[in-house]
Amino acid sequence: MWKQDKPDGSSTPTNEVENMMPISRSARADTGEDVSAFVGKGVDFKGTIVYQGTVRIDGTLDGEIQTEGVLLVGEEAVLKAKVTAGTIVCKGKITGDITAKEKIKLRAPAVIEGGVTSPMISIEEGVLFNGTLEMTQRTRDVQKEPTLRAVDSTTASTDKGAGKRVSG
Repeated sequence: MWKQDKPDGSSTPTNEVENMMPISRSARADTGEDVSAFVGKGVDFKGTIVYQGTVRIDGTLDGEIQTEGVLLVGEEAVLKAKVTAGTIVCKGKITGDITAKEKIKLRAPAVIEGGVTSPMISIEEGVLFNGTLEMTQRTRDVQKEPTLRAVDSTTASTDKGAGKRVSG
């Protein structure tokens, strides 16, 4: 069931385990990371979770989640929490304020009740969203774009090789 395939001696689940957790396979395609921790169905947790990497929750959580990493919320999960994460992929129920620094993906049959803040959001058909949405700008490591300059329309239309001028 577990195989050794990393040089540091840690193990990863085989396809058998991955097939039992379909959101983790689709989330891996979305995030490019393996799930590093799992809160299973039937587990009730009260408190604050602070972590690095990717965590999947299928149980019940009442409290707060803080991470720069990825949060996967399974279809059976029920969260009453303030959630702050880099990326969130949700198929379960979240009640509370949610902040995604990179993006949030809401997949059916997700239920969201509360405020959502994210630079990017994806909502599938069948998701129930009751709350507010604030789109923020993601900080980018991109060079400043060149300033656009106005072009004189008479010069542009008389330039050699210019196309027809279209008005309207």
